Amino acid sequence: MDPELIKDCVHCGFCLPTCPTYVLWGEEMDSPRGRIHLMAQHNEGVPMSPEMAGHFDACLGCMACVTACPSGVQYDRLIEHTRPVVEREHTREPRDRAVRALVFALFPYPRRLRLVKPFTRLNRRLAPFLERVHPTLGALAELTPPRSRTRPLPALVRARGRRRARVGLLTGCVQGAFFPDVNRATARVLALEGCDVVIPRGQGCCGALSLHSGYDARTFAKKTIATFEKAGVDTVVVNAAGCGSSMKDYADVLADDPDWRLRASRLKVRDLAEYLVELGPVAERHPLPLTVAYHDACHLAHAQGVRAQPRELLGEIPDLKVREISESAICCGSAGTYNLFQPAPARELGERKAVRVEETGADLLVSANPGCTMQITTAMRRLGRPPIPVAHTAQVLDASLRGLGTVR
Repeated sequence: MDPELIKDCVHCGFCLPTCPTYVLWGEEMDSPRGRIHLMAQHNEGVPMSPEMAGHFDACLGCMACVTACPSGVQYDRLIEHTRPVVEREHTREPRDRAVRALVFALFPYPRRLRLVKPFTRLNRRLAPFLERVHPTLGALAELTPPRSRTRPLPALVRARGRRRARVGLLTGCVQGAFFPDVNRATARVLALEGCDVVIPRGQGCCGALSLHSGYDARTFAKKTIATFEKAGVDTVVVNAAGCGSSMKDYADVLADDPDWRLRASRLKVRDLAEYLVELGPVAERHPLPLTVAYHDACHLAHAQGVRAQPRELLGEIPDLKVREISESAICCGSAGTYNLFQPAPARELGERKAVRVEETGADLLVSANPGCTMQITTAMRRLGRPPIPVAHTAQVLDASLRGLGTVR
């Protein structure tokens, strides 16, 4: 908890209306300003009590306050520095330690995640029972998406036409296990725009879930850097907001190792939408007669500052109309593992977001993060609302570039 970063906060309150937990509860200690005050108290010798840890745990890490702050307070750095302190100094209940161990033994490992897929229907039926065992287990069963067919991607997808770039594709843990069609669409879009797409075998977790939860992500970061260095690519393209945010922070994650920090700084990482706008379009856009609502994933809009680019890409598609979602800066409640470890507020935020999506009257919701997709889809189902299909930006672009006429 860097005291110099803490001093940047002038307690103006601009962060309050953008903070999801403050919006829900109106409690000062559950706002960025209040949590910064608690960080200062801890630095002055106040021990990490269960109450203090609870206020830090309740933070989604959505970074909406970073966008709103006129003083440039680096709350993202502050909360990421605070979470490991909570894990070191706060003793959790044995059952909470057990479910956290389960989550982090499963989610950062794509192969283990894929083993869960055949049981998704059973998970849904068992959700009420698992909820009684532990809320995290109930949330895990409820959020698991329907089973989808997984076909392995080739190690290389060749550019269509003149090659303009050679890029690597991070397939991700949750994205790769539960939304493999998003990765396939991403590879096709990049190839149609003139990119050779390298998809390294055996790539693992980028470390995002660990980093955002207060656990050591350095091993994951080093392996990911080495994987894409070996691939010899110009840029690593990422289609999951949380993963892209973490990979762009690798130099800070590895700050205590000069060699790895240098290697991290040389790794060029771009979100898919960010990269495609930088590259510029060459493939023909075919009409898609749809009205879509675009959802701003927090780790894309706030952590990476990527807001205009997805809208620009969608706006280039003939006959496609984009509608904005009210309260777009308020998190949907996914926030990495938040909807597993803090299921009650996550559900409230998810249902709030689902209602705002429904209000747009859109045919399709576009989301650039797998966690957000699962969270909002689950909230719609829980509310008994007519389901609105959800697609990734890559899938919408893929449908347009291939002239499919609709998003499949």
